[in-house]
Amino acid sequence: MTPSLPDATFADSALDAADLQGAFTRLADYMNTSILGQPAFVDLLLVAVLADGHLLVEGAPGLAKTKAIKALARAIDCDDQRIQFTPDLLPSDLTGTDIFRPEDGSFRFQPGPVFHNFILADEINRAPAKVQAALLEAMAERQVTVGGVTYALPKLFLVMATQNPIEQEGTYPLPEAQLDRFLLHVKIGYPDIAAERQILRLVRGEAHGEEVRFGAPLPQSVIFAARQAALATYMSEAVEEYLLQFVFATRQPTLYGDDLAGLVSFGASPRGSIALDRCARAHAWLRGRDFVTPEDVQAVAKPVLRHRVLLTFEAEADGMGTDDFLDALIARVPVS
Repeated sequence: MTPSLPDATFADSALDAADLQGAFTRLADYMNTSILGQPAFVDLLLVAVLADGHLLVEGAPGLAKTKAIKALARAIDCDDQRIQFTPDLLPSDLTGTDIFRPEDGSFRFQPGPVFHNFILADEINRAPAKVQAALLEAMAERQVTVGGVTYALPKLFLVMATQNPIEQEGTYPLPEAQLDRFLLHVKIGYPDIAAERQILRLVRGEAHGEEVRFGAPLPQSVIFAARQAALATYMSEAVEEYLLQFVFATRQPTLYGDDLAGLVSFGASPRGSIALDRCARAHAWLRGRDFVTPEDVQAVAKPVLRHRVLLTFEAEADGMGTDDFLDALIARVPVS
């Protein structure tokens, strides 16, 4: 018998807090049942959905990155598209292009794969800079312009781009300034042996047609209502001050120790503060709270800021990574 999670129905006109929390609890349970051994990744994927942002995911092949975006699309009433980035890809391969119609001598716009709700940009660092720029522009502007005509992308629009950390030959690393377009930079590792045992059993079951099912997909109206609720989560002035001091510490780390001098070339921009605010609220809401704590800020600090802080060559030569630097700030920036 095919396993499935309890179903639920939603009326577009009446969605209270309990309905929304229940919907996302059910969604999180389904994702963790389908994507085994990656609870932190699943959590951050849902944070991105609530905070209306995009993810850059870095991890070895075979860690269920593609499966995650497809499972999420199945659970929500929307569509998904996987784009394999290659060195010969053109911007029009993403955005679409005007097609000539010889029967009447006119041009008709043929939308590209970016015109879907959830996009998996697989190995984005294998495509040249102009292709990366075309995707990042669509992410930032939520629109595409072809032939002087602007076309809006779907209202529910999320890009999950992946990078393979193993192979660097023949790749085009994303510029640091463009990395800022991603709400989160998520690093995922291997599952433990218990989770991998469950993965083997899950795959055996799927081979016999026993794939875990979500039930009726969530309407997009539920996602938009949940976003409003999550981003309205209360943040006190004290927590807001802590958040701002933490971001400022990435620019002036010597305020928290002379040993941090000379480690940072560039700190997080105000876009980092906005992203940290949105993600901390979403993180708190997913845990059933109507207020944000400093622990929520700390929980999302590294995925929000690790791609927005540029360390010096000296810091990297000493073996310090961005995560190490952010861990030092988490330990030193006082909670108000």
